[in-house]
Amino acid sequence: QVVSLVGSSLAAIKLVSFHLASIPSTMPTIDELGKVSFSVIAREWRCKFSEDAGKLALTKAQELLEKYESQIKAVPHVKNVQRIVCGGCLDFKVITSVPAVAFPDWEAKKFAPEEEFLQELAEIDGITSIETQTYTLTEM
Repeated sequence: QVVSLVGSSLAAIKLVSFHLASIPSTMPTIDELGKVSFSVIAREWRCKFSEDAGKLALTKAQELLEKYESQIKAVPHVKNVQRIVCGGCLDFKVITSVPAVAFPDWEAKKFAPEEEFLQELAEIDGITSIETQTYTLTEM
């Protein structure tokens, strides 16, 4: 089962993103005072992997990512695709970031190829706790 951890602030982000399309020189903000700005929105796919069989589930997850890598990188206006692995926590994460103004279009496409990727990820023995999360990014 896939859990989506998108908070109510995403609706505000979408509104700001749509507004941003008409005023491209202004960065959207999350707070009312306009101090928490961002220009990038990221979508994270994450799961836990088992240490069994030499962390075979991790190897299979990596192979799956390689299978979908070109599709993920073909997301319109993609800025970055990152893979994070924590050997201590047994986390496997894929983070795809896009400019805030491009996010609503990707969201409308259900973050393709998210559904297919997560479905195949769930079929790997030793993969558990599959979740998604959307958040903003900014360089400081």
